[in-house]
Amino acid sequence: MTRPSSAPSPQAPAAGEAGLYLDHAATSPVCAEAAEAVLRGMRITGNPSSRHDAGDEAKDALETSRRQMAALLDCAPGDVVFTAGGSEADALAVVGTVLAATARSTHVITTAVEHSAVLESCAMAGELGAEITILRPDSAGRIDPDDVRRALRPDTVLVSVMHANNETGVLQPVSEIAHIAHEAGALMHSDAVQTAGKVGLAGLGADLVSVSAHKFYGPKGVGALKVAPRARLAPLIRGGSQERGLRAGTENVPGILGMAAAADAALRHLSDSAFQERRHALRARLLKELEAAGDITVNGDGAPCLPETLNVSFAGVRGDTLVDLLAVHGVCVSAGSACHAGSDEPSHVLTAMGIPAERARSAVRFSPGRTTSLDDVAAAAALTADLVGRLRALGPADTPQPAPA
Repeated sequence: MTRPSSAPSPQAPAAGEAGLYLDHAATSPVCAEAAEAVLRGMRITGNPSSRHDAGDEAKDALETSRRQMAALLDCAPGDVVFTAGGSEADALAVVGTVLAATARSTHVITTAVEHSAVLESCAMAGELGAEITILRPDSAGRIDPDDVRRALRPDTVLVSVMHANNETGVLQPVSEIAHIAHEAGALMHSDAVQTAGKVGLAGLGADLVSVSAHKFYGPKGVGALKVAPRARLAPLIRGGSQERGLRAGTENVPGILGMAAAADAALRHLSDSAFQERRHALRARLLKELEAAGDITVNGDGAPCLPETLNVSFAGVRGDTLVDLLAVHGVCVSAGSACHAGSDEPSHVLTAMGIPAERARSAVRFSPGRTTSLDDVAAAAALTADLVGRLRALGPADTPQPAPA
């Protein structure tokens, strides 16, 4: 067989060249507003809990940030609890609810397509004696609210359903599920890490909402949890009385200021109709150009979805191999959740949707961002289609695929 040339498409970056970042679902670059706020926070000397002028300065900055985050989360400032990120916020919501429950038996409902931060928190709750029910989605990745209704029991203390999936971008009917949970007397938690700053959270209806700054152009290592007044949580980190006694430890003032500034910027973008139209145009252009590869499947097709997230399976190609080759050419994408990079197991999300293992292993996630242009997605798609053709020419995906040479 004549091996195809390795020369990249004319529109694509040259091999090794810093090129196109289309992995915003994994993390986003820090916006200028957030970077400036972090620097401002680093110049604040005091501890927010100290009773002197320096402490008051830090506390004032913290409470201003709390009001900014409340605007993003659509809640009162007093409902915002700062954490070290989305995973901690998920753990506090799930495990904290179970620990605070006074009933002898407790039951938690979640889904098979949740982020591992929620699934592992549910596993921990199970170790503490809670019974866990895990609901499966339909073939598009959506949870049926009636399945939640049927799973509810008198001892159900929490229903946890993510707002949008981190791998497929599929949006869940959280407000409808929250109404069902509340009718049964249960609390509702939603991991909104992928939607905060991209979709308005007003009317979500959840008592507990997790967000992470680095997904909406803030710094890494800081997040927040909305805790509605009706929610009762036990702290996971004990010590001081910070954050309403729910999260001990001196607050990360620079990180929190950066997160709040990023939240402000995100809210401005949400109200910009031209920007919102551009988000959908980027997805449409990306998908149209990727179709040149032939024999592709959009995972989550048919369900409402974030326009920033496009999960595509390329028949006959290993997704991880394609991701590695795209990286060599300066295009950053993912084969799934960044938390499981390097694993040979097919995505638990795609598996739960009933997608066969071969197709799941051929999946690649593209997630453009604010600064991505139509030309960027066209160039990335052209290179992707070119490499897919070359990989298919080298042999089946279930055998090791060398780089085209």
